[in-house]
Amino acid sequence: MASPPIHLPLSEAARGAAILRTSSLTEALKSQAAAAKTAAEWTPSSWQSKPIKQDVAYPDRAAFEKTLAKLESLPMIVHPTEINKLRSSLKAVCEGKAFLLQGGDCAELFDYCTESQIDAKIALLLQMSLVLIHGLRLPVVRIGRIAGQFAKPRSSPTEIVDGKEIPSFRGDNINGFDPSERTPEPARLVQAYFHSSTTLNYIRTQLSAGYADLHHPFNWSLSHVQDSEVKAKYLKTVEALTESLSFMKTIGADTSSSLRGVDFYTSHEGLILEYEQSFTRKWKPTPGVNGGKEGWYNTSAHFIWIGDRTRQLDGAHVEYFRGIENPIGIKVGPSFKEEEFGSLLDIVNPSREPGKVTLITRYGCEKIEKILPGHIDAVVKTGHPVIWQCDPMHGNTRSSPESGVKTRQYSSIMSEILSALKIHKEKGTWLGGIHLELTGDAVTECVGGSEGLTDKDLSLNYQTYCDPRLNGKQALDVAFTISDYYREANNRKA
Repeated sequence: MASPPIHLPLSEAARGAAILRTSSLTEALKSQAAAAKTAAEWTPSSWQSKPIKQDVAYPDRAAFEKTLAKLESLPMIVHPTEINKLRSSLKAVCEGKAFLLQGGDCAELFDYCTESQIDAKIALLLQMSLVLIHGLRLPVVRIGRIAGQFAKPRSSPTEIVDGKEIPSFRGDNINGFDPSERTPEPARLVQAYFHSSTTLNYIRTQLSAGYADLHHPFNWSLSHVQDSEVKAKYLKTVEALTESLSFMKTIGADTSSSLRGVDFYTSHEGLILEYEQSFTRKWKPTPGVNGGKEGWYNTSAHFIWIGDRTRQLDGAHVEYFRGIENPIGIKVGPSFKEEEFGSLLDIVNPSREPGKVTLITRYGCEKIEKILPGHIDAVVKTGHPVIWQCDPMHGNTRSSPESGVKTRQYSSIMSEILSALKIHKEKGTWLGGIHLELTGDAVTECVGGSEGLTDKDLSLNYQTYCDPRLNGKQALDVAFTISDYYREANNRKA
């Protein structure tokens, strides 16, 4: 027969420690319960109770409050049904059934709201998507950094101009580039709304009028390509695309509306939370009329993202983003710690919806090989479904030795993309998209590419007020190179 357990008397110290442990456990449980309760109590303004980075100090608070009241009274820019359609498309990207192309200006200016400049950007993104479809043999989801990408985070609140320290230029919706206009002006937020609405309205008008009809091909001039071997590869792709469209028309299989129009979505960094809150609207689908999910939608854009400087777990931006139904992006730089992924993804996507979160990686070509594999492992360990998207622009900025202006090397941009493709293949994950700063205009802000721009050429047409952008020819170079990569991979499988 087993001996009964022996109970030894507790010393006073041991008894006190036991009571302390019990008390600590009780407090921990209370803290967890309080955290769970807080997590459930999201409102469009709950971010205001959190610490915030990159906020704007408006000297005239009364004018700022009046501006916010005006914004809250204005109609939504995009509709929740469109946002839900994008959610469905991004779910396909997450599952490896589609590819995400996202691109546009580093920071839009109000002056970019012209027919010619909007047409140039849309035409470029449509051309790029057509090239990518040819190589990937998958649908392409198109999202522009347009119709709202005005504000920019800055590493310093001030800068030196003509020997004087003045507030940094934060984007057209906050202050002006001219040194005399650096005081934040609330009325610019209302101007941002009307420029965004006008831009998107023009895009919709053009697309509905047949601007994206693939039976009317864009100008595929490749005269800028200096390398004969590269030019031959590009021409081969263009000829194959033209022949495919001609064949479909011949057999009568080109009547699908997908050849005559495309879905196009807008995006911007959700930086100024007062502005984002003003367009956060509660929406409920009408049975038999429209589908989707009931909840709070940010109606200023279809897709918004959190910047690398504002992704603090306890910060205002993460608090705001966790409550909206839009698909969201999160910029992931070298400072992102592997142990942060699980906590952040649990906060912004507790239901683990595929396509809800896009991780936009931006390391630089010299750092990606060291950092991305560990980041992939950390995310896979969490079990969260995410879209991996490569931003090869922000980690590859340098100063030109010729003029001192900011620029980017095409070879560095392409190196980071190809490294991302290789690493994801090795890890068994899917690089679902690219995120580029580009313009359809013939600017000379980045060097390299098939037209052979050098640092000496930057002064020819350096137009950016923020970061350097790929011009149309360089952006097409990126699309052709990615298309070649996938086409060769698909041929090896065949």
